[in-house]
Amino acid sequence: MKAVQVYLSPSAGKKLIGDALSGREDILLAAKEHTLAVVMGSTNTYFASALARRLGLPFEEKGFYRGLLLPKSVKPSAPRQRYDFILRKGELLPEKSIFDIAPSLGAEDLILKGGNAVQLSSRDVGILIQSPEGGTMIPILSAAVGRRTRLIHPVGVEKRVDLPIPMLCALLNQESPSGLRMLQGPGLGYTELDAFRDLFGLDAELVAAGGVCGYEGGCLFRLEGEDDAVERLLLRQEEEGETPAFEV
Repeated sequence: MKAVQVYLSPSAGKKLIGDALSGREDILLAAKEHTLAVVMGSTNTYFASALARRLGLPFEEKGFYRGLLLPKSVKPSAPRQRYDFILRKGELLPEKSIFDIAPSLGAEDLILKGGNAVQLSSRDVGILIQSPEGGTMIPILSAAVGRRTRLIHPVGVEKRVDLPIPMLCALLNQESPSGLRMLQGPGLGYTELDAFRDLFGLDAELVAAGGVCGYEGGCLFRLEGEDDAVERLLLRQEEEGETPAFEV
């Protein structure tokens, strides 16, 4: 057994999550044999890109998001996309969103929808709601709760919170305050901690966080496992180098 420490920027964490999920057998099965819906978002950009490469499908990374928290001074370099990344039996469904295909989803299908808050101990995820109609979570809820469609929330540990997600929802959804609301997702969060396990078979602990000059929100992980697993991780880190920051 061997232990090592690895620091990941938020973008590197998102890429790790995307790479890990794109290799999971249950996700590949959904993509090839059933329906896989990847809802637009920053972390899902990395997942959809990795999955598209694996399956030999086209995917445009720029503009694959709906709502982002970002500085007012940042101006998008590309138009925001209009459609989610939907695969049915291995084929890309062009110009379709979760609103279009949710009514047809069943228990063998799979949705990936990011989140804005995660409580690491419970893996509960909160999704901020801006739309007065409830946004993409409304069709997702109809599929996940009504027809048992499987749901995974890819979310980086930089979005960790202390209070339970139901308590945060209660705070944000009061009648008097203005601003964003929050809904608890019916799926479980999938973070870098899960990705380290799935990609390398390593036990991961978040031990420190923070930085400057692009490392704000970055996290330090302690990883432990078999020697060859640690070596594979370190080789990946060396080969990939710095992951560029997410661009809008």
